[in-house]
Amino acid sequence: MNSSITSALAALAGTITGGLTSILTSWLTQHVQATAQWHAQDKLQRQELYREFIERASTCYIDALQHDKADIPALVELYVRVGRIRILSSPKTIESAELVARTIVDTYLKPNKTFLELREIANSG
Repeated sequence: MNSSITSALAALAGTITGGLTSILTSWLTQHVQATAQWHAQDKLQRQELYREFIERASTCYIDALQHDKADIPALVELYVRVGRIRILSSPKTIESAELVARTIVDTYLKPNKTFLELREIANSG
């Protein structure tokens, strides 16, 4: 085989290898960045959902402690958040959210609390 052909084939093989390596590196970098961005967005979405759930549950719980009649629209909003938690969260988190919602509904059936009793509840943690 002619040495010029061998040199040309070696150069071509090196160019192809370098090009494929460059393409693979670029794809891998973009894939890692996209995955990291997706995880960050997912985490932010769950944090926002949990914040909304905690705010809504707190409001509903205080209302349940003070009133016999349930605030149906507020409970519906709470259960909307529970439904979203079912989509985005782990089974343990779902179970906890459902327990909180059931506790709030059960609290409406208990006697109302006075301001002093609410203060004691808050102070006891």
